[in-house]
Amino acid sequence: MEEFLDEVSSVVWGPFLLIPLLLGTGLYLTIRLGGVQFLKLIPALKLALIKRRDADADGDVSHYQALTTALAATVGVGNIAGVATAIYLGGPGALFWMWITALVGMASKYSEAFLAVRFRTKDARGEMSGGPQYYLAKAIPNRFGFVLSIAFAVFAVVASFGIGNMTQSNTVAASVEGSFGIPSWATGIVVTIAAGAVLLGGIKTIGKVTAAFVPFMIIVYVLGGIAVLLFNINEIPAALALVVSDAFTGTAATGGFLGSTFIIALQYGVARGIFSNESGLGSAAIAAAAAQTRHPVRQGMVSMTQTFIDTIIVVSMTGLVIVTTGAWDSGLEGAEMTAEGFTRGLPGEWGHYVVTAGVVFFAFSTILGWAYYGERCMERLVGVKGVMPYRVVFTVVVLVGATTELSVVWAFSDVMNGLMALPNLIGLVLCAGLIARETRQYLAVDPDLSNPPLESTLHGTDSLAGPRRADPDPVD
Repeated sequence: MEEFLDEVSSVVWGPFLLIPLLLGTGLYLTIRLGGVQFLKLIPALKLALIKRRDADADGDVSHYQALTTALAATVGVGNIAGVATAIYLGGPGALFWMWITALVGMASKYSEAFLAVRFRTKDARGEMSGGPQYYLAKAIPNRFGFVLSIAFAVFAVVASFGIGNMTQSNTVAASVEGSFGIPSWATGIVVTIAAGAVLLGGIKTIGKVTAAFVPFMIIVYVLGGIAVLLFNINEIPAALALVVSDAFTGTAATGGFLGSTFIIALQYGVARGIFSNESGLGSAAIAAAAAQTRHPVRQGMVSMTQTFIDTIIVVSMTGLVIVTTGAWDSGLEGAEMTAEGFTRGLPGEWGHYVVTAGVVFFAFSTILGWAYYGERCMERLVGVKGVMPYRVVFTVVVLVGATTELSVVWAFSDVMNGLMALPNLIGLVLCAGLIARETRQYLAVDPDLSNPPLESTLHGTDSLAGPRRADPDPVD
């Protein structure tokens, strides 16, 4: 099974399917939106981190809580183990392609969050529900759009048990056992109880919890990485040169490294990049749909900063620690490689504890975020009656993941990630004109994101089908 899944993954994430589609879609949206991720990054960060909310706006959580919920889901094992795996398989050059994936992916993240708010609805309990499982059917109002939306929902529900659950709890249990000798089953029980206590409260509880500890966990981890880089500051120029040069030439076999080619560096850089920041995947749009916002453009800008924080800051920190300390050539892989980098880079033998703490917090937050993604897609498929059973099963699976060998699950997660991205990326390309038009209209009124209009300034169409209907969507 593992060999079969590896073969499928090599096709899905190969040079002829998702890699050109991810990079091409991000580049196309960057052009259509006029490089909005570069021109509006500072105002977007101010809105997300300083202002944090739109007063008297529809939604379940603030801009900031929607951002931290999405960050909770993305800043996870991918930022520690995923980066190390990409470098282990693709060489230091894989880090360069993770950067490129993030820079163009910010346009994709903006676009999917825009559509999520633009076409969100209220469920039977009065909570906002949106994301690709809705906007693909609404923005592309024909059979094709419906098929894309259902396909995304199915893949997301299945993927949530892999990428967002078992791989996370398994990495936590393994890291805690390696650092402190605590049995995996004991860690699994603690994580399961903690996750269940939060998940039963729904998005509002998740939003409060993630808003409290996501910034803390990111700051602590980044400060640890900065300390390593300061102790190895003379190695940074050579490390950056190695990352850039190896991105295009591959890496010759040295020490514990088996060598790579340009294609391998590109493939694993893009694959692990999307595993980390989820740009183009469509999942973070589900959290964006719950935001209290006066206009889809505003939440799109906030969501765009998620990719910047996740990859340009946190992933870069992990990658540079690994390369500057030489841990990439140690023969280790995954979180063990990252731990080796911190141990080599910091005085004494306690550097690996920074990584263990990061894994615990990052992975637990990812479990919370993906539980919300999965339940919203379950609600799309079977209605609100499926939400509570999903939460219960999801919580139990946390324990299963912590106590089970997961090599097959990791391969399965890569495949599901790719299959989720396909319908969403197709939808983003088809909706590019709608996104660009309404973005320009809003930014003409509020270019600095500092003066939101009291009423929506949306004009034109509700979808690709034609003129605006007399009965507007709830977002209006």
